[in-house]
Amino acid sequence: MAFAGVLKDADITAALDGCKAADSFDHKKFFQVCGLAGKSADDVKKAFGIIDQDKSGFIEEEELKLFLQNFSAGARALTDAETKVFLKAGDSDGDGKIGVDARLCSCLKYEFCLL
Repeated sequence: MAFAGVLKDADITAALDGCKAADSFDHKKFFQVCGLAGKSADDVKKAFGIIDQDKSGFIEEEELKLFLQNFSAGARALTDAETKVFLKAGDSDGDGKIGVDARLCSCLKYEFCLL
């Protein structure tokens, strides 16, 4: 599993179970349930590296759409609406992508606004 050593399998399963239905994904709730909220900046950066499939240093909309599949290959893709909400929450400069930066890490650790 890609998140071995960072997250517990049971927590990931619980988080995925909570958003099986289309349009049920809530990034704040997902990160709390899977255990990523409150992790160290290093762990957040490891998670970011897994989600950043093309290793561009950014998570683009297409990568975000497949976000849940990073946790389980059989997970569903996010709907367009879910993807747009998620992207808006993490796009700190309006460029249409999410970068791993201090704001992202602090959001995950304290408020959990986005990955």
